[in-house]
Amino acid sequence: MPGGGTVTAPGPARYVGVGAGRGVAEAEVLALVRATLAEAGGTVAALATVEAKAAEPGLVGAARRLGVALRTFSARELSGVRVPGGGSAVALDAVGTPSVAEAAALLAAGPGAQLLVGKRKSAPPEGPSRATCAVASATGHHGAERGRPSVIVVPSPPGSAPL
Repeated sequence: MPGGGTVTAPGPARYVGVGAGRGVAEAEVLALVRATLAEAGGTVAALATVEAKAAEPGLVGAARRLGVALRTFSARELSGVRVPGGGSAVALDAVGTPSVAEAAALLAAGPGAQLLVGKRKSAPPEGPSRATCAVASATGHHGAERGRPSVIVVPSPPGSAPL
């Protein structure tokens, strides 16, 4: 573009809550996160889960591969978050809170967060689902921006080389 350039910035930040069964594979978590994020658009700002899963190798590895922090919240903190459907008895029995994925996504995104994609379960080629995932937005923005990168047009000074 003569006299100007286009810079593409990453899409809006998304906070991904992940619930996981013991021994979940990193590949299963990554596949689920990527598929769920495709529904919401944007980029992963952080993964979040319950403290009891802070050292789960599949979650730690997925966060490392994505280049983001793995944030954790206590079961008590997660229990205080209202989620669609009220949560799961399975999660309550396993880790002490009825919601991990949705509640963790909302807490990680902060006050005023909005759930963009509710809980999804993984669909591994072999065996049962061992992971759940949900996506929240820190700003509450959604709709037209979903799945679209932000584009900023920056004019170049006269006589400068194009970007």
